[in-house]
Parts: sequence; structure tokens; C-alpha cells
Amino acid sequence: MTTTAPPRRNIPAALLVPAPTSSPAPAAEPAPPVRRVPLVISGLLVVALTAYVWSTHGAKPGTLLLLGLGLGLALFHSRFGFTSAWRQLVAVGNGQGLRAHALLLGTTATLFALIIGSGTGLFGSVPAPSAGPLGVGLLVGAFVFAVGMQLGGACASGTLFAVGSGQSSIVLTLGGFIVGSTVAAWQFDLWKDLPALDPVLLSDHVGWFGSWAVTIAVLGLIVLVSRRVQARRNPPPISTPPSARGAARVLRGSWPLVAGALALAVLGAGVLLVSGGPWGVTSAFSLWGSRVVDALGGNPANWSFWQQPGNAEMFAGPVLKDKNSLTDIGIMIGAAVAASLGGTWALHRGIPGRTAVAAVLGGVLMGIGARLAGGCNIGAYLAGIASGSLHGWIWGATALLGTWAGIRLRPLFALGNPKPGDGIC
Repeated sequence: MTTTAPPRRNIPAALLVPAPTSSPAPAAEPAPPVRRVPLVISGLLVVALTAYVWSTHGAKPGTLLLLGLGLGLALFHSRFGFTSAWRQLVAVGNGQGLRAHALLLGTTATLFALIIGSGTGLFGSVPAPSAGPLGVGLLVGAFVFAVGMQLGGACASGTLFAVGSGQSSIVLTLGGFIVGSTVAAWQFDLWKDLPALDPVLLSDHVGWFGSWAVTIAVLGLIVLVSRRVQARRNPPPISTPPSARGAARVLRGSWPLVAGALALAVLGAGVLLVSGGPWGVTSAFSLWGSRVVDALGGNPANWSFWQQPGNAEMFAGPVLKDKNSLTDIGIMIGAAVAASLGGTWALHRGIPGRTAVAAVLGGVLMGIGARLAGGCNIGAYLAGIASGSLHGWIWGATALLGTWAGIRLRPLFALGNPKPGDGIC
């Protein structure tokens, strides 16, 4: 008697099949009507600010502002988050968001390898990778940041696009973020000499092609493992935001996570091309807070942090010429445009007391953590891994541990977590 061997599974094809969930993802509701008043206001801000920056500071800052606007549109329309993706993974095993991260990281790494490896830059810039020291500050900072983003309800990029879309509680998170970043800059002498090893860039050892190949291989492994975990835990599906239909979906959303990841990678590579440095977020918060302290009669220019090479020039220069300030402001306004087009822009009132406390506390922790770690989920995690820097991988792994801790603290502030029996997560 002969038996027929089961057909060999085509692994690449299998990877294209959605990982299993306990039930199908709910269908997207139709997008509400365009919010005309917020759209007009945000549109006028786009025109006025772009014209001012372009005429006052030149084409390079003007281009960075436009890239920030594009990042805000892409972040909001795809609802591309880091906080919720890690919470869904740790709480119930849904790895859809993490796999979107892998696509963003892999595409960005590919573009970075081409740009930095060839030395291509615009406006006279010389592209450079993001590399950070490996030490206590990185470990403590990434952990604290991850706890903060679970309490505050958003990561660095998520805070910006949520504020732009009118989410009032996240305005509190942003305020705490700026305060924490400023306090960390003020107390720079307390943490600047924490034990650390020198940065490690893969390209210094195996070249840019080798660095890219190792990064893609590790990301591929993460995708496979996340699918195995999801198949075993069979989690609830991720909620589906309201969406326009047909061609209108491009402008009104919502976009698939895949589209968001690709758009963010291209726009982030644009920031590198124009400025010479990767996309970042949180250094601008230290600058904004320190400028407020200066306006109130303090003297932050004498802080050790602002006397460091590069930081002194940042503090002395115009805010609307600072790379991260331009992209941060652009993200908020771009998200306001996107939310208005999608019909979802709204100010949320009546924030519960414990939610407000968690938002401020989470923001403060993120501000401190980002400075200790030398970056956030964008400046350290995304830019670091895409640059082939070991500190980016360590940041991500430590942030997962911080997410686990943050999830356990959320109920103290009446904040919910996904559960296996939920209809959506």
C-alpha cells in the first residue's frame, strides 16, 4: 500500500496569508463627512507656515516641514502605532502591528543602506547613520519610556499625530513629554556618565550590504516567530477604523498598515536625504521646554546639556530651523488635515481624573526615558535598527519588557488592556 506524501507548503506564499485570529476583523464603517472647519484651519496653517519657513529659512527647512506634513498624513491615515502594537503583542499575542514594524524597519533599512552607503544627500548634507552607546542609560531609558507610553497612551510619533487629530488626553501626554525632556536636559550631569560601551554599527564590520542582509534576516525571523505566537494564542483581531471607499481612500483614509509602513519609510528616508540625519522626535521637546524656561527667566543655555557639541547650535538657532521641530510640527498639522479629511477630527472633553494623571505621568516618563536612552521609538528604535546599530535592537527588546510592566500598571489608572475573550483588541 502506498501513501501520498502531503504537499509541501510554499512558505513564501504562506507568509502572505493573514495570521489567524479568534474571529474575522470587523468591516470598516463608512468614513464620516469631511470636517470642513478643522480642514480649513489646518489647511491655512499648512500654507502660512510653509510660506514663512520657506521664505525666512530657505528650501531645506521648508522641505523638512513638508516631509513632516506627509509623515502626519501617513501616521494618521494608517493609524500606525507602536504603543498599541506592543500592547496587543504582549497582552494577547496579536503580532499584526509588530509585523508592520518589521516592514517599516526593513524598507527603511534598505533605503538607508542605499543612501548612506552611496553618500547621497541633498542641500549639501552628508547622510550619517544613527548609532548610540550601549549601557545603563540605554537599558533604563528604553524600559522607562515603554512604561510611559503604555500609561500615556501613545509613543513619540503617536503623541504628535494624536494631538493633531484632536485627542485632548494626548495633549496632556505631550505636555508631560516636554516637561520630562526638559528636566532630563536640566539634570544632564546626573546621568551623562552612566557606564556604557561604544556604539556598534554592523556596517563597520561587514559593510553596508552585509549590515542590510543581517537586518533583513533578523526581521524575517521576527515575522516568523510572531506568526507562530499568534497561531498558538489565537488572539482577537485588531479593530478597523472608519474608511472611505475607492480612490477617495487615498486622501480620506484609512490606509492598510502595509501602505502606512511603506509611506513612512519613504518619507523617513527623505528626512535623511535632506538633513543628513535620520528622522527623530524627542530632542525637539527638550528644546521647546528649555525655550519656555528661558522665556520665564531661567538660563538653560548654561546647562551642561546645551553646551554639548551640536546641542549649543540647536539651542541658539531658530526653532523653525531645527530639523526635529520642523518635522514634529509638520506631523501635528498633517494629522489635523488627515483627521479632518477623514471626518474624525474632534476635541474630546471630560477626561477622567486618573486618565489625566496617567497621561501626564506617562509623558514625563517618556521624556526622561528618551533622553537617557538617546532616543525614542523613532530616533533609537527605527533609526537605530535601520542604520544597522546594535543599540536599536537593544532598545526594542528592552521596550518590550517595559511594555509588559506598563500593561500591569494600566489598571491602576482605570486603563484597559486587551483580553483573549475580547471581540477586538
